[in-house]
Amino acid sequence: MPLTSDPPIDKETVRTPPQEGPGFAELTVVPLRHPWRWVAVAATAVLLAQFLNGLITNPGWEWDVFAQFFTTETILKAVWVTLQLTFYGTVIGFALGIVLAFMRLSASPFLGAVAYAYIWAFRSIPLIVQLLFWFNLAYLYKELQFGIPFGPGFLSFDTMNLVGAMSAAVLGLALHQAAYAAEIVRGGVLAVDSGQLEAAAALGIPRLRQLRRIVLPQAMRSILPNAANEIISLFKGTSIVSVMAIGELFYQVQVVYGRNGRVVPLLMVATVWYILLTTVLSVLQYYVERHYAKGAVR
Repeated sequence: MPLTSDPPIDKETVRTPPQEGPGFAELTVVPLRHPWRWVAVAATAVLLAQFLNGLITNPGWEWDVFAQFFTTETILKAVWVTLQLTFYGTVIGFALGIVLAFMRLSASPFLGAVAYAYIWAFRSIPLIVQLLFWFNLAYLYKELQFGIPFGPGFLSFDTMNLVGAMSAAVLGLALHQAAYAAEIVRGGVLAVDSGQLEAAAALGIPRLRQLRRIVLPQAMRSILPNAANEIISLFKGTSIVSVMAIGELFYQVQVVYGRNGRVVPLLMVATVWYILLTTVLSVLQYYVERHYAKGAVR
């Protein structure tokens, strides 16, 4: 008697799988056709060809004027100013953003509240308003003093001479960038499994080493894509400092086409420079991401 409750198998009801017929090998396998995909490809190719044809043959683009001004000394100096604004805004902004991120992750409610208030305020106020505020800081404070809090000052600086147009631009861009950098860093740190920190603490690894060797290498995989986007946005966003008459790329292009009236080719000069430098930043992003992706499963 069987030990299981399954019914006995009737050998007469067991069927063998059908054998291949004699003509099975002669069948032709037809690939799946996608007619509408080819229609979309053809339509896109036609539109792209029309765009390129207009870009090359339309005399309104004035490519000769574009070539004349693309590498002039004035434009190259403006590109250098743009790169300086991007570099200082990124370094100062992310340095402050890291501090704000760990303040938000701190167990102290006061530090967390201060960091949250900073991020809320600087993400709420438009960047152009912040730039104009720092540019007019001397209107509120004639001088800055360093000394005992709420007491006498030992060292003072004239605000008008201390905070010029370039300093105000860097300060505004960096403080604005810090608010977004803080959330990017905080999100990357939170993406690391907390169990790894518990295991590291159980092994007696110091907290600073936990952060440097365990948390940050893994958090960088989440931080880098968003951080790179913010840096590229900051690079293009430097054009907004033109309201402060700083000789960055977009402002200098405006000055030139204000004199000669060649608006379109001068705008293309700025456009191509932005595209080239953004491409360089994207390539650097790729290699840095590949470095921190070692050992990760993609």
